[in-house]
Formats: sequence, C-alpha cells, structure tokens
Amino acid sequence: MAALTPGTAEREGLSRSGLYRAARAGRYERIARGLYLPFDATAADWDWLEAATRRPEATLCLTSALAHHDLTDTIPNTLDVAIPRGARIPATDSAITWHSFDRATFELGRQEIPITGSDLMIGLYSPERSIADAFRLRGELGYEFARDALKEWLRGGGQPARLVEMAMRLPRAKTPILQALDTLS
Repeated sequence: MAALTPGTAEREGLSRSGLYRAARAGRYERIARGLYLPFDATAADWDWLEAATRRPEATLCLTSALAHHDLTDTIPNTLDVAIPRGARIPATDSAITWHSFDRATFELGRQEIPITGSDLMIGLYSPERSIADAFRLRGELGYEFARDALKEWLRGGGQPARLVEMAMRLPRAKTPILQALDTLS
C-alpha cells in the first residue's frame, strides 16, 4: 500500500479532512509531516517511504548506498538521498540528508528497487557509482572510508575495469580511484 498525503487521499476515497479524521480515529498512522500509512500496513522503512514520496527521483547514495551493498561497516546516522541539482530540497523531520547531484550524471549507475512493505520504488546507485562518489566526496566523507569500501568491493569480486569506466564519466573520480587501485594491487 502506498503512503498517503493530504493531496493523494482521494485515491482511497478520502477528502483531505477525511484523512485527518481517519488518522485521529486510528485507521491511519502519521509517519511524517503530511504522510500517512494505513494502521495495518506491513512494516516498511519510514525514511525510505518519506524520501520516495517527497521526491520520486530520490536515490540512495553515499554511505546509505554503500551500507545497502554491504561495502561498509558504518551505520549511517541519516539516510543519504541524492536528487538532481536544482530540484527543491524537501522539508522533512526525518533523519534524511539530501544531496544535490549534477543532472548530467544523475542517472549514471542508478536503478530502482522496491521499498519492502509498500508499492513504492526508490532509486539506488550501483556499487561502482557509490564507490566513485565516495572518492569524489572524500573531503567530506574521508579518504579511508572510500578506500575501505573499495577494498571490500574488490574482496567481493568487483571488477576494477567497471569501476574505472564509471569513474571516467564522473568529475573528480578517476585519478583518486586509479591511485587507490594502484596502491591496493
């Protein structure tokens, strides 16, 4: 079941005020500002639902994507979500960090995955794209973080040629990745 907003409540045959009454009566649960789920909905990640509802192009990136691919032991404090640069960053109360990525490279390595317990999808960057982004943003994330993700990816059978191909298509990624691959080999 999809999360409802006051603007989409008519899908369930509810008016805006009807949704609020149903929430007060316990038939819907407020999971975020202006976002409701049926009380008996199956378990789902509320942050993922909020990100996908607020921005249909929302894409898990950086630490969140690396954690999803089991390439880091770091547990993200917030959900890292990329949106195209220039798009309005949604106001949220949830633990979501919004990142603006260049529109020209936004779709590189992007796929969509289902959000468990809902009929929504959310974007997810590939392991190669996530590692390349970690190297591109190493000043923010730390060089060791990117290097450790690369090591884990290589241990799991990652192909350096695919990573270098991705790095060549992104700014500021090729040189540090080539240096790291040279050091690790």
